[in-house]
Amino acid sequence: MNAPVAKPSRGGRAGEARWDLNLAEPLELVQSWGRALRSQGRVVFVTQRETLVRAFEEASRQGRSIAMRGSGCSYSDTFQNEGGVVVDTSGMNRILAFDPNTGLLKAEPGLTIAQIWRTTLPFGWWPPVVTGTMFASMGGLAAVNAHGKNNFKRGTFGEHIVEFTMLLPTGEEVTCSPRENTELYYSAIGGLGLLGAFTSITLQLKRVHSGLLEVEPVVLPDFETTFRAFDERRSSMDYLVGWVDCFGTGSSIGRGIIHAARYLHEGEDPHPEASLQPVNQELPSYILGVIPKGWTWMALRPFVNNQGMRLINMAKYLASRIHADGYTYRQPLAAFSFLLDYVPNWKFAYGPGGLIQYQSFIPEKDARRVFESLIEMSQSAGLPPYLGVLKRHRPDPFLLTHAVDGYSLALDYKVTESNRAALWKLAERMDPVVFGVGGRFYFSKDATCRPGAHRDVWPAANVDRFLAMKRRCDPKGLLQTKLFQRVFGADARTLATV
Repeated sequence: MNAPVAKPSRGGRAGEARWDLNLAEPLELVQSWGRALRSQGRVVFVTQRETLVRAFEEASRQGRSIAMRGSGCSYSDTFQNEGGVVVDTSGMNRILAFDPNTGLLKAEPGLTIAQIWRTTLPFGWWPPVVTGTMFASMGGLAAVNAHGKNNFKRGTFGEHIVEFTMLLPTGEEVTCSPRENTELYYSAIGGLGLLGAFTSITLQLKRVHSGLLEVEPVVLPDFETTFRAFDERRSSMDYLVGWVDCFGTGSSIGRGIIHAARYLHEGEDPHPEASLQPVNQELPSYILGVIPKGWTWMALRPFVNNQGMRLINMAKYLASRIHADGYTYRQPLAAFSFLLDYVPNWKFAYGPGGLIQYQSFIPEKDARRVFESLIEMSQSAGLPPYLGVLKRHRPDPFLLTHAVDGYSLALDYKVTESNRAALWKLAERMDPVVFGVGGRFYFSKDATCRPGAHRDVWPAANVDRFLAMKRRCDPKGLLQTKLFQRVFGADARTLATV
């Protein structure tokens, strides 16, 4: 079965890419998902493998570098390439094969989470790992080795990739799995799109017996009780995510709400055939059935400042305390999973400067102390995060992994023309706190790490193996991104030979 093609290429017939790279033509604005990072690049859309091959050949011939982009859901500069080419694969989004009996799905890299579950959920299969937005693509999820609210139990997206095919900048197409081309398999998943372009990905889906989750909200007064609640529920729950009020101080620092959820067992849902239907999963378009959600971000914008967000966070915390301990409810999988899609274009409420997210991954024994320090440092700088999200993690086997046996805290910051320099300086002061305990960053979200940070994030052996793989797969340095140049610094410059 095939999914519809999302986009035709620009300037030509569907299925074609324009490669009249006249340097006199104006470049296009390329923005991060949070709109805070921007560059100018020549964007080319491809909808089929053959066009992707030609794109690589032509860029190499012209001495142009390429950055790969999926659906553009990264907060960072993973797909930006100042003055170079950005190849957008969101139009390569066909389902190549799906077996309703085994839950194996083979698809092109542009297929989104939304397209997956709308196809597979009626058969009782759900993506094993999803991000907060359903519009991320398989290629992007594999390139950053995405995690979700169930990382502590199900691991990263890459752990469920059975096999993939990848087009290398040399023109060779290779098949990789845990048993074939193993080194490239563990390097390319989480490899930030720097080794090649995925042309197909085979994913093992998760069997579900209902389209509903049993959800338990737990209101907690501080980090100590929050971490304890995570530990108490790890064995019994399939998902754990915490919202943290980052305006809390003193004994209230880390206060917030955990949402713990589990899949329903077979027989618990009296009407599984209904709850598994996509029509019963779609997020509502209206508030109270009247107000279009597309307008909501405009109503939010006057509150997206320190005073307004302090009030919103406090109101959310107090409103959640009305439920007694042990209260549970059932919620559709999509509604629980895709909070970032619940208010369309909510990021516009942050204004023209957009937002960045500082997500650190800290080993369990140091997590509470580090997260308290990061929030206190932000508050002292007059730059409180407007949103904090806490997750539990486990290690994974990939070369450039962000995961640790511990926790992550994602902090959202509003970016303005007046605070941008101070915000980057704050991040520069916070980084040593993270690195000092063996912490890591998730580069799909990082916007601020200094050059050379890759050798603080990953073991030297992992970095050296990845750079060796980069030289092997991309000897001319065709694949380049602003993130690669920024974070890998001198190591990246030695590989930029196009």
